[in-house]
Amino acid sequence: DRLEKEELLQNFDQIEDKIGRLVENSTSLEATNQELKNRVEKLEQELHDKAAGEKRYLEERDLIRSKVDSLLERLSEITEAS
Repeated sequence: DRLEKEELLQNFDQIEDKIGRLVENSTSLEATNQELKNRVEKLEQELHDKAAGEKRYLEERDLIRSKVDSLLERLSEITEAS
């Protein structure tokens, strides 16, 4: 009877230890998960910023190209008129 109680108490101690480790693991995983979420959010923002920068670059390039084409056309008209 006493041996059964000691064994039962030992089993409870083992269960308590396992639960403690599970809680620690869960807390650690939650922290890691939050860090990863923050990193993903940061990377998404960087991607958005780069895409916006690329769009601005392309718009500026097209504007410059249009102005150059216009100037070339005007030069051509001037040389043809001469």
